[in-house]
Amino acid sequence: MDKVIGLGNALVDIMIQLPDDSTLEKFSLKKGSMQLSEIDFAAEINNATNGFEKSQSSGGSAANTIHGIASLGGNAGYIGKVGNDEFGEFFSRDMKEHNIEPFLLKGQNETGRAMALISPDSERTFATYLGAAIELNDNDLTNDQFKDYAILHIEGYLALNHDLMLKAAELAKANNMKISIDMASFNVVEDNLEFLKDYIRNYVDIIFANEEESKAFTGKEPEESLNEMAKICEIAVVKIGSKGSLVKSKEQIHRIDPIKVSPIDTTGAGDLFASGFLYGLTNNMTLDKCGKIGSICAGKVIEIIGSKMSANTWEQIKNEI
Repeated sequence: MDKVIGLGNALVDIMIQLPDDSTLEKFSLKKGSMQLSEIDFAAEINNATNGFEKSQSSGGSAANTIHGIASLGGNAGYIGKVGNDEFGEFFSRDMKEHNIEPFLLKGQNETGRAMALISPDSERTFATYLGAAIELNDNDLTNDQFKDYAILHIEGYLALNHDLMLKAAELAKANNMKISIDMASFNVVEDNLEFLKDYIRNYVDIIFANEEESKAFTGKEPEESLNEMAKICEIAVVKIGSKGSLVKSKEQIHRIDPIKVSPIDTTGAGDLFASGFLYGLTNNMTLDKCGKIGSICAGKVIEIIGSKMSANTWEQIKNEI
């Protein structure tokens, strides 16, 4: 079985279930938005929601994907940067407990955290303090981190750091690895469009994008976007929510149906789709089977709060596979 290593913003996800939307109004947070914040603002929100139901897990897009691969029984590692604090220790411990090899560097700032405020209607509003996560730079990457892995999975949020992305690609290709990228956010794609087009054309083998991200990248609707992206990489995946997903490699197209679920919270659905898909690839499965495993993982995770499923749920998923 091939091994996958992730590269991304190491964040601790703090999921907070709100009884109503008054907390959002109090902090002038637009419902459904993602707002970058300073450490004091994140602490204020945390203090103001004492007594609400909360859960905590290691997070960030690539970390969620890697966590999912390991939970399926795959071999995985992760590169990121945390602070020298309790949140950083929690992130490292959570990785190790789930059999993920952590390459965690220490930054000057506190560990990044994403405060996810979940309204009664399941809408999520994020206040995110990036902290030490965005201190990760090209000088932190070494050949030893990459040498035992077959696939590098990068989250699109790192497109803000061109030097980091280019160094990662250089090391991955020097070690004969395939590169997978999840585009992460349509506004990140829009803001870094020319860089991403060159990067994907020159280095990337596997692309994951949702409808909005693929449209931002190509200017086209899902199926046409899929065709455009498949011209510049080995495997293109476009996720179309409740309609499932599309997978294309060369001239071969697969339409993957979603599984029937009772959705509660869509946090991590795209990340966990990538988990299932990459797990299938590392086990030499056909692309339609890879897509089906991705669909199962994405469907199961939206039936819970947050991006981390229980051991029992993972056993159910493995039985279905």
